[in-house]
Amino acid sequence: NGLRVLTLEMPAMDSVSLGLWIGAGGRHEEERQNGISHLLEHLLFKGTARRTARQISEAIESVGGSLNGFTSEEYTCYMAKVLHRDIRRAADVLFDMYLHAALKPEEIAREKAVIREEIHMYLDMPQHHVSDLYNEVLWPGQPLGRPLVGSAETVGAISRGAVAAYRDGRYVPANTVFAAAGRVGHAGLLEIARRLSPERAAPRRPARFRPAVEAQNGPAFLLRNKPTEQTHLCVGVRAYSRLHPDRYALHLLSIALGETMSSRLFQSVRERHGLAYAISTSVSRYADTGAFTVQAGVENGKFIKALSLILKELASVRDKGLRRAELERAKVYWSGQFCMAREKTTQTMLGIGESLLCAGEVLTREEIQSSISRVTLEDVRRVAVDIFRDGRLNMAAIGPHRDESAVHEALHL
Repeated sequence: NGLRVLTLEMPAMDSVSLGLWIGAGGRHEEERQNGISHLLEHLLFKGTARRTARQISEAIESVGGSLNGFTSEEYTCYMAKVLHRDIRRAADVLFDMYLHAALKPEEIAREKAVIREEIHMYLDMPQHHVSDLYNEVLWPGQPLGRPLVGSAETVGAISRGAVAAYRDGRYVPANTVFAAAGRVGHAGLLEIARRLSPERAAPRRPARFRPAVEAQNGPAFLLRNKPTEQTHLCVGVRAYSRLHPDRYALHLLSIALGETMSSRLFQSVRERHGLAYAISTSVSRYADTGAFTVQAGVENGKFIKALSLILKELASVRDKGLRRAELERAKVYWSGQFCMAREKTTQTMLGIGESLLCAGEVLTREEIQSSISRVTLEDVRRVAVDIFRDGRLNMAAIGPHRDESAVHEALHL
């Protein structure tokens, strides 16, 4: 029927983590239906023809397991973790939700109200809201620039018919991956999938999303004036797609700049100058684009100074590169984090499921480690020269600020 089934056997574990991955996320939405993927994710937990919402959760929690789901820009995932003896129960619950969600009008109305409160909660959390504003600057007028939860207006206007049509068009076997990691064999998982999924289904894949537009001539920013105790900022550049050949070099660059307490930005902005409690870097990757981001909460009166220090470090790596010891520390840190994550069934399932659905392949542990080990100082420097340019620079900030001219003057590399 087109369903892809993926297993990573971890026979020493007592648990197994299961995930149903569907190619339906924020990038697949029309502007007027912004938030429909997230709304649908909520609704799958609200009952089926066989189970009430409470029975869905009790079916997993009564055997000591956990059940969850999340929506991303390019997919939605529903997952359960149970002891290996309860794998059939967990799979039955997930497929029941996936195939037979009731989508009752009263549940839709109730969940819209819940999501409105979720939206208001995020608006009251500047460290979260600034990320949405930053995406808006990176990808203006595009799905990637819209919040995954939608707005109170768009979510409120979504009808049951629209939700059902979106589900029926995208929640199909050919657009789905069933992934498992833990104490489970592939033959057994295939048997479960054959029993629970539709015997026949049209081998079709829904239309893909529109490519990202990256037109930009100079630095761009959005300054949101709000009486906060700190200024929350995101600053960075559009970077590389999910399968870009330089993705490993970019990841190591991010580690060296801001993913650890010994990183350049942590040492400069927090330890030497005392301007921030938290500062970090991250890399986002999508099918055709990506981003490198620095996020921090800084002292209001020293916002411009902190921004200038951040950009100074980015420019330094671009102009001089990393030191050899920095690159080696980044590789060792990456290897340790990667290996420890692979000890957990949930983290392993999340990695392989996303990879197969979004990239069409699953690299082995050895293949990934080999790619990391081959990254050179020249590779990292080339990446920094490529992405750390004024024409790619974007920023969003929330705090008690009105002087956009000061930001405009500081925002350059």
